[in-house]
Amino acid sequence: MSTTRTRPIKVADEVWVATALLHREHPEREGFTPDEIMRRVEREAIHGRLRPGIHQHAIQHNVANRPPNPGRYRMLYASGKMRRLFRAGDDYHPDRAGSKTTPTREQLPAEYHYLLDWYASEYVSGRVAEDRPDPILNLRGLGREIWKGEDADRYVRRLRERWE
Repeated sequence: MSTTRTRPIKVADEVWVATALLHREHPEREGFTPDEIMRRVEREAIHGRLRPGIHQHAIQHNVANRPPNPGRYRMLYASGKMRRLFRAGDDYHPDRAGSKTTPTREQLPAEYHYLLDWYASEYVSGRVAEDRPDPILNLRGLGREIWKGEDADRYVRRLRERWE
């Protein structure tokens, strides 16, 4: 679908649109290669021509779990060489915290607004961020049966006495 725009679409948003379209067209697939995303951008021709930054956004700038260089968006998620749209609960590089995960409605041509609705109601809906327990905090209480009913300082002294 070709679109005439008075205000140019950002490269990052164009990559997000292409990836969202690929997800809708191929719901059986978990992700897409940067080249597939690039070809979808080219086919959609929102901007009119394929811009050089498209590939870099698909492999690095938009990818949440890659170090920012310099782009800090969290629009895509990398699983090996595949890319998919970012979801709440996905891990991401700490320097990307608080950054944009989708285009805003104002940044997209009206004919793509439905993608934002689909993303919110179907793609991420029901995929609540996993309550991933912190592995360090999971150690809390580990071995408590060893010192149950014993003063901690006395326990440590007793262990140290055995060292020699």
